[in-house]
Amino acid sequence: MATFTNMASLSFNGNTIYSNLVTGELADTLTVTKTAVTDEYTADGVITYAVSILNSDSAAATGLTLTDDLGGYPFDAGTVYPLSYVDGSVQYFSDGVLQPAPTVASVQPLVISGISVPAGGNAMIMYEAQVSEFAPLEPGSQIVNTVTVTGASVSEELTASETVTVSAQPELSIVKEVSPDAVTRSQAITYTFTIRNVGNAAVTAADAVTLTDLFNPIVDISSVSFNGTAWQSPANYTMDTATGEFSSVAGQITVPAATYTQNPDTGAWEITPGVSVLTVTGTI
Repeated sequence: MATFTNMASLSFNGNTIYSNLVTGELADTLTVTKTAVTDEYTADGVITYAVSILNSDSAAATGLTLTDDLGGYPFDAGTVYPLSYVDGSVQYFSDGVLQPAPTVASVQPLVISGISVPAGGNAMIMYEAQVSEFAPLEPGSQIVNTVTVTGASVSEELTASETVTVSAQPELSIVKEVSPDAVTRSQAITYTFTIRNVGNAAVTAADAVTLTDLFNPIVDISSVSFNGTAWQSPANYTMDTATGEFSSVAGQITVPAATYTQNPDTGAWEITPGVSVLTVTGTI
């Protein structure tokens, strides 16, 4: 709350006397809260935020400006932002009724102006922010961003913060290659499956990952290896020689977590994926 002080003076017969100093508080009739729709984030993910402004006064609060720091933090001589406003995503509700979109005056930090809150009512501002390359991704990392509301109706700026934590999970992709790409019957052929993990959690046996492939034409398998270690059937994989379906046994595939390094020049977080490789060799 903002405080104020003042005193009175009394003048008579060329003299002036002063009263005692009184102190009071100017109570704000506006309150602000900020909520993220999800409490976790992933690389390149999108987070929806909702900012609610309540007005307990009998008069409307007009001309308000909302500023979101998007989690910006100092790096080198400047500021980097782990969140980026998604263009055109802002929605503005007054007592639950959708209003024309307010003005987005800046995107880093995010500044939204022209907000009003009806007397005894509520304004809700919703918008999306995309996780940027400046967001930390190591397990336990967080993004804390703060919204500030200012304007003639606010005696002191109002603030509210929200914290989201990086999701601890693997994020996998797979690429399949064949060598050579042109073969004759009875010639050896090798299929290579490269599995990459850009997530901050490793894939373990407990995740029960399986890889299946329907080889067409059917492969007469001579060897299978995973990360250079020979696999045997049926302990590690199965092969249906009638249909050509190859399948790894659940839990045999593991993939290490990615590692993350912050670029000392730009501040961007660089991802080195965890990688595992499965190879299947045989003839057709």
